[in-house]
Amino acid sequence: MTRAVICAAVLALAGCSLAPPYERPATPAPASFKESPTAEATWFPAAPADELERGSWWERFDDPVLSSLVSQVQVSNQNVAAAAAAYAQSQALVREARATLFPSLNLNAGATKNGGGRDAARPNSFSLALGAAWEPDVWGRLRLGVTSAQASAQASAADLAAATLSAQAALCTDYFALREADNEIWLLTAAVEAYSKSYRITQNQYDAGIVARTDVLQAQTQLDTTQANLVAMVGTRAKLEHAIAVLIGKAPGDFTLPAGRWDHKVPAIPLVVPSDLLQRRPDIAAAERNVVAANAQIGIQRAAYFPSFGLSASLGQGATTLPALFAASSNVWSLGLSIAQTIFDAGAIAAKVEAAQAVREQAIANYRQTVLTAFQSVEDQLSTLHTLADQEGARRAASEAADRVEQLTMNQYLQGQIPYTTVVTAQVTALNARQALSQLMSSRQAAAIGLIQALGGGWQVPEPNGVAAFTQGRQPRFPSQILKSAS
Repeated sequence: MTRAVICAAVLALAGCSLAPPYERPATPAPASFKESPTAEATWFPAAPADELERGSWWERFDDPVLSSLVSQVQVSNQNVAAAAAAYAQSQALVREARATLFPSLNLNAGATKNGGGRDAARPNSFSLALGAAWEPDVWGRLRLGVTSAQASAQASAADLAAATLSAQAALCTDYFALREADNEIWLLTAAVEAYSKSYRITQNQYDAGIVARTDVLQAQTQLDTTQANLVAMVGTRAKLEHAIAVLIGKAPGDFTLPAGRWDHKVPAIPLVVPSDLLQRRPDIAAAERNVVAANAQIGIQRAAYFPSFGLSASLGQGATTLPALFAASSNVWSLGLSIAQTIFDAGAIAAKVEAAQAVREQAIANYRQTVLTAFQSVEDQLSTLHTLADQEGARRAASEAADRVEQLTMNQYLQGQIPYTTVVTAQVTALNARQALSQLMSSRQAAAIGLIQALGGGWQVPEPNGVAAFTQGRQPRFPSQILKSAS
């Protein structure tokens, strides 16, 4: 009777939790983005929005080659593969933690046959026993272990999402930088052809005694410098091609990306940013899940202040002959209850609790810092996009004007109206203006990619006033689905 009362009390206490009640840490919540003055988005405390799907945002650039490359990132990128393996490990740890909530069973069998010498007088022995052991979760320690493991698995899934998004963004950035390099190679090649023609004209005029030797030397210097710049740009393109190869999991020697058309369009991004966009940043989700895991660890450490209980049972058979082993008279059974309590540990348990509390405070600080950094990243990219958009018109006008000046000065030089130094200056200015415009358009694309990454990937919003917005697509096995299965 006493044993039954004790067991009932143990079971009644099972499921208690010593962890502090979890509350999502408060974070700064601006009403709107400072760099988007027309935005009217209302923000609320960020939380992992696991149910939202990420869209195939790169398809908004309408580049089939880019889309084909990005599709290989989730399959072949080794950083993503490592993050996926870490997530698989975290799922296994969740299953391992859950297993501690259930009894363990073991089956033991043995047989001993004696013969020869003094052992001949000893009887043979046969045994078969089934044993069970269970630790009731009286103080909720085991369930808190499951909670901590689940939160860590969700954080791992968010890390996988972050690694995937980072690799996709890096690939898109490198791809458009490569296309911009193709454009600059085309500009430099055209300039080399034009400067070669100028050099031949100047050489002919010098041979005819019309111009001085210095004009020929200036034309040659300009031609040789531009050829060197062309070689350097070819080298820059090769490095970008190598980077893309690694991002899609290939050796640079096995990958070639032919020169192609560069569409320098920048897809429209809604200025009114819904508050749930920042919720979808995987790094914020991971940081918040780490707070949950750290909070559970406090309860796990507090449980050490209280006694631990163990229940055991066994049912077995023992006999000197194998047929007798299964007779009812050979049955042996036992039930057991154990209690263990730490009496003195010189403050070790208290130190572990304090350490767990400090880890939680660290996780909270990391979470808040992640949110602040996310806001900064969005503001930075919005500012960059606005600045570059304002510059493009002026850069384009400057390039067109420089092209006209270049043509006019060459005509004037051929007519003997100006010295060749004026021609060189006009040609250098025109080429620099073309390259600056090309680089600016590439920077706008990079800033758009950076803003998409800062907002956590693709999204779905209504199209405001007919302005194109990113639409939702479906990305196979994006971690938005994985997060659900980690619980």
